[in-house]
Amino acid sequence: MADRRLQVFHAVAKHGSFTRAAEHLFMTQPAVTFQIKQLEEHYNTRLLERGHGKITLTAAGELVLAYAERILGLSEELESRVSELTDELSGVLNIGTSTTIAAYWLPVLLESFKRRYPRVIPRVVVGNSQLTEDRVAARELDIGLIEIVTDQPAIEHRSAARDELMVICQPSHPLAQAKSLRAADLLAHPFITRDPGNAIRELAEQFFEAAGISMNEVTICAELGSLATVKLLAAEGLGFGIASRAAILRDLREGRIAAVPLEPRIYTPLEVIIPRDKFRSRLITTFADHACEQLAEMAQKFEEEE
Repeated sequence: MADRRLQVFHAVAKHGSFTRAAEHLFMTQPAVTFQIKQLEEHYNTRLLERGHGKITLTAAGELVLAYAERILGLSEELESRVSELTDELSGVLNIGTSTTIAAYWLPVLLESFKRRYPRVIPRVVVGNSQLTEDRVAARELDIGLIEIVTDQPAIEHRSAARDELMVICQPSHPLAQAKSLRAADLLAHPFITRDPGNAIRELAEQFFEAAGISMNEVTICAELGSLATVKLLAAEGLGFGIASRAAILRDLREGRIAAVPLEPRIYTPLEVIIPRDKFRSRLITTFADHACEQLAEMAQKFEEEE
């Protein structure tokens, strides 16, 4: 249980306002002001500068905020670990995930986990696979769901499943008539690629390079951070993209795009990553086990729908 004064100070610093902090904490503004005054008296220094409707931290305030974040984080972890002794999982679970997994895999995974453990609060951060991997390694996240195989020594990874990558294009596009497509077959057409750090972009580049084709020879039509935008531009005939099968099943059923396998076939891995930790919490371990099981089941289902 963290010092209430630190909780209030943290809220004021993060929200930049006594009023918004009071609303967030379900307190009155005078009560918030009193707690801040008590903390400043305890340390015998001013922590916040107030003026012109704006709150800024003093040097002492910056120091107290840094420690408050660590203390409050440890307090949350303590609550979670103690609750594990009662066999009832609870607490906050910080999850990082790639954009594709977040859109097409995570909703089902979270729904089934919450049904089993309703007291667990998942906090999800969406980014590309490389960013998620880095944040798990730095212990900023408890667990990551990514599409690259990591070799980071600070990370333990579990291979849960895989998903095939396919060329996507407008149904009337010349590529749509092929049964499979080699790298050389794609050179004459504009490529709608993903943003740097995206796992599918890396696999696509490896596909061309394995065929002896430099990315300088590939005509890049657009470089996008959104898979939805890649699918939209491909559907409009601006070029071809490469996407995982799970992400395009609905578009295929509705006839918006066509999909063609690559030759040789390539797959994106679905990896569950956690910090390498001797004393890992049961909450993290339980979610990692659940994620591996659910991803494998969903991948099998997607293959059956092909």
